[in-house]
This record gives sequence, structure tokens and C-alpha cells, in this order.
Amino acid sequence: MTLHLGVALDGYGWHPQAWALVAESRSVLSGGYWADLAVTAERGLLDFLTIDDTLMPQIGRSSRIHPDRLTGRGDAVLTAARIAPATRHIGLIPVATVTHTEPFHISKAIATLDFVSRGRAGWQPRVSGTAHEAALFGRRSINPDELFDEARDYVEVVRRLWDSWEDDAVIRDVATGRFIDRDKLHYIDFTGKYFSVKGPSITPRPPQGQPVVAVLAHATPVYEFAAATADVVFVTPSDDAAAGALHDEVRGIGAHLKVFADIVVSFHGQNDFRSDTWVWSGTPAELVNMLLGWQRLGFDGVRLRPAVHATDLAVIVDEVVPLLQRADRFRTHYRDGESLRERIGLTT
Repeated sequence: MTLHLGVALDGYGWHPQAWALVAESRSVLSGGYWADLAVTAERGLLDFLTIDDTLMPQIGRSSRIHPDRLTGRGDAVLTAARIAPATRHIGLIPVATVTHTEPFHISKAIATLDFVSRGRAGWQPRVSGTAHEAALFGRRSINPDELFDEARDYVEVVRRLWDSWEDDAVIRDVATGRFIDRDKLHYIDFTGKYFSVKGPSITPRPPQGQPVVAVLAHATPVYEFAAATADVVFVTPSDDAAAGALHDEVRGIGAHLKVFADIVVSFHGQNDFRSDTWVWSGTPAELVNMLLGWQRLGFDGVRLRPAVHATDLAVIVDEVVPLLQRADRFRTHYRDGESLRERIGLTT
């Protein structure tokens, strides 16, 4: 059985000083920088890449700006759209924050990404729970107890907007002078505690119908949110021994979810830093043995976060992937025309 494998990209890597550990001179605002990372990941036949984003200019949600850390970022959805033409197969899953933003805008942005990537788009919704993040652009603070209730409604609105056009709504019938079949556009008429959205979307139904929704989850309430809204959940084992119990807990909450373990990997010793997930350091062979063990526990896949993109992403592509292929647990080629949903086994 094939192990699904993705990478999470942010800045120069997940090490807080990754910017100082590489010779990369290009800015993280350079389209070429991101396109090259995507091409490298695609060379490794990876299922997808994710692009991180936040309302803060630095990784993390502290209000303090640390002078020794990379500061400044581009918009993840726009970055994904920029790199889509540089790739042909790899899935593109940007983060977009749901708190303080409008579901109508995110819906059309991800639908557009699905069109420009020809069915390779996904979306990782994220909540924002701090007062200083809200103050950055003059929005209200959200009661922490309501964050995920609002986020559930948000994802529901986005999904309904994706379905507000039928697949064959655009007819382009020159003989009758009709570009659109109006009967195949639908008001969603969503009314809830947080949103009242009439619809329809301004963007036709995406090529996948429903782009892949993925959630990063560290605790039971977020596993429940993922089960209610998502197709894929990224979970964070604290160590190898904890992986099995974590998998069983999440699977018990959301049996339909594709469950991916999420870890930082460092192949060059840069592993002494705080992270919201386990920072793993070892050889490619040791990593592969652990990943295959997790697959036997029932994990569908793994998302690896390179500590330093310039060094660790290349090891994933050039050493980890070949070892998985030799174990007959990873693809040797992409299938032409395959959507991201199809690749990771989402049939509906």
C-alpha cells in the first residue's frame, strides 16, 4: 500500500533561524524561490505541499516581534497560484485564516486556485484567537469558546459556495445566445449565528467539485472540528511511542478522515528549537523505518516539515523517497490528469 507523503513549507524552513543557516539570497517574497521549492517537491513525486500563513508577520502568535527571526511573508493562496504554472502534478494546499476574513472571498480564491492548477488545490483553514491579531486590522476579538463554532460555519459556507454552480452551468450556446444556464446557479441562503450569505459564488464550480480541506490539529476539540469539516487531518505525535494511541483517538472521532502524522525533520543537526510539533533528527533510513511503522498503525500518510528548506527538502526528495520506493510503499510516477482528491483516495 502506498504511503502518502507531503511537505509543509514556510519561510526558509521551520527552524526559527533557518534564514541564517542557508546561503539562499532570494527573498521569501520571490515567486522564483517558491516555484523552485515546488519543482523540487514535485521531483520527489510528493502528494502535495502546504504553504503556511498567519495574521502575524512571524511564525507563531506572540505579539512580540523577535529581531532574530524571519519577519514578513506573502499571502499563501496567492503564492500557491504563482507556483501552480511551474508544476503539473503536486497538490497545492495553502493556509488561509478564517477568523476576521470572509468565507465568500476564500471560497472564490481556492476555487480559482483549483482552476489554475487543474484540480490540484486544497485549503487549510486556521483560526486566530488573540486580541493583538484582531487589533492588527481593526477587527473584533473572538470569544475563544466560539472560535471553532464560527470556523465550522465558515467552512460550511465555503463548501456550499463551491457547490452553488452545477458542473455544466456554463453552456456557451452561440445559437441561442446563452452563455449560462441560469437554472444551474443556486442561492445558498446560508443563515447562521456568524454569517448570512446568499450566494451564489462568482466563480464556477471548481474542477474537483470540492477542493481538499485539511486541518492541523493538536487536541481533541480540533479533532472534532476536523471531523465535522475536513477531508484530511494533520496530527502531531509527541514521540514514536505516542503515535498509535493518537491515531486511534482521531480515527474514533472522524472515521472518514485521512489521518496524516505531522513532524519537523532535520537531517543536519538543527533540531534544538521549540516547535508546535515533534522535531525529529536522524538518518533517512531511520525516518523511513518509523514512517512505515506508522503506516502499519493505520496512518494514511505523513506531512514532513523541513527544518531548513535548502538542505532538508532535498534529503526528503533524494533519499527518503527512494527508500520508500525500494520498500514498495511509494509511487514511481504520477498519473496524468489525476486530481488531488483522487490521489489521496477521496472518492466523494
